Amino acid sequence: MAIYFDNAATSYPKPEAVYAAVDHYMRNIGASAGRGAYRRALEADGLVFKTRKVLGRLFNIEDVSRIIFTSNVTESLNLVLKGFLREGDHVVISRMEHNSMWRPLKVLEQEKNIGITVIPSPGGNSLDIEQLESAIQTNTRLVALTHASNVTGTLMPVKEAGRICRFHNIPLLVDAAQTAGVFPIDVRELNIDLLAFTGHKGLLGPTGTGGLYIAPDLEIKPWKEGGTGGESLLEHQPQDLPDRFEAGTLNIAGIVGLGAAVEFILQQGVEKIREHEKALTAFALEQLQQIPGLSMYGPQNAEERVAVFSLNLEDIPPEEVAYVLDEVYGIMARAGLHCAPQAHRCIGTVERGTLRVSPGYFSSEDEITILVKALQEIASS
Repeated sequence: MAIYFDNAATSYPKPEAVYAAVDHYMRNIGASAGRGAYRRALEADGLVFKTRKVLGRLFNIEDVSRIIFTSNVTESLNLVLKGFLREGDHVVISRMEHNSMWRPLKVLEQEKNIGITVIPSPGGNSLDIEQLESAIQTNTRLVALTHASNVTGTLMPVKEAGRICRFHNIPLLVDAAQTAGVFPIDVRELNIDLLAFTGHKGLLGPTGTGGLYIAPDLEIKPWKEGGTGGESLLEHQPQDLPDRFEAGTLNIAGIVGLGAAVEFILQQGVEKIREHEKALTAFALEQLQQIPGLSMYGPQNAEERVAVFSLNLEDIPPEEVAYVLDEVYGIMARAGLHCAPQAHRCIGTVERGTLRVSPGYFSSEDEITILVKALQEIASS
C-alpha cells in the first residue's frame, strides 16, 4: 500500500466531494463565469461566487469581493509585492520565507531599491517578536511573514506581528500556504491585511487555485489587464473588486473544486483538523526521535508547528533516503531544499537539504509507524 507524505507540496487524496464537483462542472456546465446571461454561464457564475462565500466563512472575511482568485500563493505574493511596494520602500520579513516571497523581493531590491530586513530564526525556530518591532523603520511599508515554514513546520507569531503592525499603521502580509485549512485563520482577530493562500495544499483543492484577501483602503496595482466580462467599454481596468485583479477567464473547474474542498473543511471544522494534525505531529516527534542517528529540525513541540518535518539520517544523502522509501517501502516523501534555501540556512542544511515528511488530514499514526520502521532499517543498513 502506497503512503503519501508530501502534503506540504500538494495534498492527496482530496475529499470525494472535490472530484464530484469538478466532474459535474466539466460534464454538465462547462461555461465561463461572468461571460454570458444564459443558464449555464449564470450557474458557473454562481459556483464561483459560492466559493468566495465559503472562503469568507473560513477566514472571517465579511466583504467577499475582496477575495481575489489567483493560480496559487506565488501569484498572490507577487501581486502584492510588485503592486504595492514603491521606490525606496522598506520591508520586514523572516529568514524562513519561501522563494515565492524571497525571489520577488530580491528583484524589487534591484529594480526599486527596496530595503529588506530579515529577522533570524535560529535553529529553524520562531522569530523573536521584539526583533521584528525593532526592525521597523520610518519607510517600512510592509511586514511580510510566512505563517508556517514549509521546511520545519515552524509557526510564526502572526497575531503578535499583527498587533505591532496595527500600532505602527503598517500592513501585514501573511503567506498561509502551509496553514490555510489546517490552522484557524481569522483575518480580523489576527490583524491580517493581506492573506495569500493556495488551494492545493491544506485547503484540499485542485492545483492551479489560490487567492488573495485585500483589506479595505489598501491600494494595489494590478499586474495584468484584460477582459472581465463587464464594463467592456472602459479602456482601462475596472476599479471595482474582484474584477480589477481577475482579468481573463478564471480556472472555473479548479475554483469549483476548491469550493467543495472548503465546504468539506467547514463541515469537519478547522479546529478538528488542527487537533488531528497536532496529535499526528506529537506522535511523529516521539517516534522519530527514537531512530539512532536521525536529525530533526525546528520546534520539538506540536503546539509550535504544523505537520511538516525535515529530517536527515547521518551520512546518507536525503535524496537516497527518499528514493529507497519510494522504491522499497512505497512511501512518498520529498528531498532537497524545498524552494526555501533561507530556511535551510537557519538549520544548517543549505548544502545538503533534508528529507521532508508531511502527513495530512487523511494520514494515520499507523502510516507514521511504517515510516519510522522504514527509516530505522535504512539507517541500520
